[in-house]
Amino acid sequence: MAVIVTVEIPGGTQELYERTTAAVTAAPWWPMPGFRAHAAGPDGSGGWRVVDFWDSEDEFLAFIEKARPIFDEHGLPRVMPRIDQAVHMMTR
Repeated sequence: MAVIVTVEIPGGTQELYERTTAAVTAAPWWPMPGFRAHAAGPDGSGGWRVVDFWDSEDEFLAFIEKARPIFDEHGLPRVMPRIDQAVHMMTR
């Protein structure tokens, strides 16, 4: 089942996001199976929001296992993502 993954990062910044994302996308295992789409931006309250679309929760969790060392290395705080079923996804 496809999922929408929302991560709220209190105090997150564009600089932290860009640094971490550059390291993830440079990894030899990127892109991971099941990855569909990604968006990120300020959350309106001084933090950062990331929204991903994955083919399944298991594929997202496999990504987290691979990416966790990169997240830790760049100082990304450990936060619990919200994972919701995606009934429909449309891209251009």
